[in-house]
Amino acid sequence: MVGGVQRRRAEAGERYDVFHTDCPARDVVDHVTSRWGVWVLISLRSNDLRFYELRESIRGISEKMLAQTLRALVQDGLVWREVEPTTPPQVTYGLTEFGRDIGEPLTELFDRITQRLSPRSAG
Repeated sequence: MVGGVQRRRAEAGERYDVFHTDCPARDVVDHVTSRWGVWVLISLRSNDLRFYELRESIRGISEKMLAQTLRALVQDGLVWREVEPTTPPQVTYGLTEFGRDIGEPLTELFDRITQRLSPRSAG
């Protein structure tokens, strides 16, 4: 049980009912498309990053929101977390195979949007 709701994997060929509020796939979509989830996945697309590097790469995110977003994405299996037993601990994050699969179309969407926008005027 996770969060009071029993979760199960879909059998081969079976699809989740993403419109049902208890659907685990819906939770993952909510985490990916949250205000900061998209930016975490895009930031990790090229390199594994330490917590502070990730925070610096995503302008405007607080440490609290980054920690909450990372916790959800790790729990969903999109991001891995590695803690080096140093003082203070060094925590590194990267995309799992599932995270790369989900992040790829997000990166394409981001690239298409930025290519279509007119350049900002200097000033």
